[in-house]
Amino acid sequence: AALPSVWIADMREELQMGNRSILSGKLREEIEKRLEKKEQVVLFLNRRGYAGFVSCRACGHVMKCPHCDVSLTAHNNGKLVCHYCGYETPQVHACPSCGSPYIGGFRAGTQQIEQNVKKLFPKARVLRMDGDTTKTKNSYEEILSSFAAGKADILIGTQMIVKGHDFPNVTLVGALAADLSLNAVDYRAGERTFQLLTQAVGRAGRGEKPGMAVIQTYHPEHYSIQTAAEQDYGQFYRQELLYRKMMGYPPAVGLLSIQLSSRKEEAAAAAMEDMHQWIQRTFCLEGLSIIGPVNGSPYKVNDIYRKILYIKNESYDILLKVRKSAQKREAEDERYKNVSFQAAVQ
Repeated sequence: AALPSVWIADMREELQMGNRSILSGKLREEIEKRLEKKEQVVLFLNRRGYAGFVSCRACGHVMKCPHCDVSLTAHNNGKLVCHYCGYETPQVHACPSCGSPYIGGFRAGTQQIEQNVKKLFPKARVLRMDGDTTKTKNSYEEILSSFAAGKADILIGTQMIVKGHDFPNVTLVGALAADLSLNAVDYRAGERTFQLLTQAVGRAGRGEKPGMAVIQTYHPEHYSIQTAAEQDYGQFYRQELLYRKMMGYPPAVGLLSIQLSSRKEEAAAAAMEDMHQWIQRTFCLEGLSIIGPVNGSPYKVNDIYRKILYIKNESYDILLKVRKSAQKREAEDERYKNVSFQAAVQ
């Protein structure tokens, strides 16, 4: 099958034209065409939940999980849910910090997209597949089978709907804000965005009918977006490798990450400070580049605090040597008694 044609929709321009909808004008137009032709549509979003974090527009307070250092997510069942440990609490209607009623969720989730799509296309049959709709044993297979059998016109979902599925009647894929992953605190953000978008685009036009993909983005000029639209793996590789070399990231250099975690915040901090100073003293002649220590992202998960130390060097063997020595120190020193140790070399 021929590769699908790709349209990049700049959501900044959509906003300037007065379009505050989740869907760009181009995507709405193309969905209407597919519904008229009795063809199917896949809408992909790399987000869960009815909305994103819940915050107060008066004072800026964000509703957070008491056990994890992450914001709670608003769900359509009236609950605020932590996606790390599963903690739930009822939705709030006034800010617990300042009492303001201007508190609510931001960022569209799959449930909100489903509601908007049903309003825009009331005759369309819509299915949603995400973490919330696939909790039961056979729900994953049931949703996919139903869509494959033509019992729905539009399938809305998260990453799980763009990985490896083959629906011959799908001729349009909409990638909604897939570039959110570009903002992740990870040097592989560009690579992961490229992977997601090439997978999403590849779901369209897998049968005899030609396919099309619409990528909605706030970063239309980014090389991950451009090369994914063109399905140009070689060009992405060249630009990403240049970025890795400029910034000193793998595979241009080796990277050792050491993570220490504990239920006692002071124990994790003290152990990491000792590890940091010990590595500096012991390997001072090896030319290591040490970053941190920093708080993990998120810092606290299920009441466990995480500290991370990053170490760079062009020699993979030297980093393996540091890791082995650090493991030995953690196992033998009493200061690490209540601390968990993890280390990985990339």
